[in-house]
Amino acid sequence: MHTTKYIGIDIGGTKIQVGVVQDGVIVQELRFETSTTASKEQILAELASHLETVVDAEVAGIGIGAPGLVDEENGIVYKVQNIPSWQEVHLKQYLTRHFDKPVYLTNDANAFAVGEKMYGQGQPFANLVGLALGTGFGAGIIINHDVYSGVLSSAGEFGCIPYRDKTLEDYCSGKFFTQQTGRPGAEWHALAAQGNAEALNVLTEYGRHLGNAIKIILFAMAPQAIFLGGSVSKCFNYFRGGLYESLQEFPFQIVTEQLVIAPSAIENVAVLGAAALCKMKQELLPTPLTMPSL
Repeated sequence: MHTTKYIGIDIGGTKIQVGVVQDGVIVQELRFETSTTASKEQILAELASHLETVVDAEVAGIGIGAPGLVDEENGIVYKVQNIPSWQEVHLKQYLTRHFDKPVYLTNDANAFAVGEKMYGQGQPFANLVGLALGTGFGAGIIINHDVYSGVLSSAGEFGCIPYRDKTLEDYCSGKFFTQQTGRPGAEWHALAAQGNAEALNVLTEYGRHLGNAIKIILFAMAPQAIFLGGSVSKCFNYFRGGLYESLQEFPFQIVTEQLVIAPSAIENVAVLGAAALCKMKQELLPTPLTMPSL
């Protein structure tokens, strides 16, 4: 007997990744470049053409994580960075008509959080935050086992909060390394692995900044767990000391003592999360009431 299949789509500025997911495992995968300078209609047609190779009768839904602002209810994506023609794309309507399947959208940070909640270390927790630490600083929020997106999926934009002379994103993403040290985080990570004292100090300083961001998240959301994804999270063992040093300043130590902070252990979590969004939303649908027979 076949289990339900979902399609997960991670839309990036330069590539789109598609996965066919069964039981939390990607059983088929597609990757293709985004025609960033093409028209909105051409990019949609290319996406549909690729999806035609994997969508079949067993697929129960299509989930999408997209950068930019997302109207989840109406399935509209706004202002996708690096794709100039995608200023307003009625993606749900287009794909629903093309494939006659339920389509669910959220932004990419939310997709990460949903993937961690449904298939990763986040499963035991009702309330968690997923932090995507890469070229930017994005956050996905799970409240009472469901994703909380706010207006146009803009909830969790902690990276835009003013911090020092810039914003939290400037100090808590990969931008910290390039802007403050002139070298990418991957180089500092490699040096730290060799025991380089300067690299260890740089990553400790980064951890202190990230700890300050997490304190803000604790004041605002008080989650049970925070999971870290993105390229910078791979340095966790080298910045965790600075992070926890910063958290020692949080006034409610009973909160931090219970808080779980861990890097994600899931590969392709954005694709899995997009597929999991379908499963989550469909499981949360209310059961139709039936009238008793007289």
